[in-house]
Amino acid sequence: MSQSRMHQGRYGRKKKLMAEINVVPYIDVMLVLLIIFMITAPLLSTGVKVDLPKAAAEPMAAANEEPFVVTVDVNGNYYLNDAENEIASDREIELKARAVLQRNPQLPFVVRGDGKADYALVVRAMVLLQRAGVESIGLVTAPPES
Repeated sequence: MSQSRMHQGRYGRKKKLMAEINVVPYIDVMLVLLIIFMITAPLLSTGVKVDLPKAAAEPMAAANEEPFVVTVDVNGNYYLNDAENEIASDREIELKARAVLQRNPQLPFVVRGDGKADYALVVRAMVLLQRAGVESIGLVTAPPES
């Protein structure tokens, strides 16, 4: 057999190489991922529901980063940064605030208290942030309804 006959197929036809990529499986994977993200996205934006007091206050200057938020709900439970798990101790709030403050001293710190929560609990959250070394603390309010 000659060299040229070896490259030919069984019946004498030359095989042509395919250089195309089959993209159908990639599209299937992309659609599955899209569906997964569409289902999980609303679940990620959950937080603690509080009824903020209404006030005609000026909004804070827009920051590039999300502020460090201590939330006080109507039952007096504390939450950090919209987490759904309540904070067990005052010391935990202080330690976490101090650690965040050391990493980023320019980060805004705010207290988001429910309008029906005891005022003393909101003040206590502010005191805990002060003890951690935070010098400026904002209060979150909702705009009044017109």
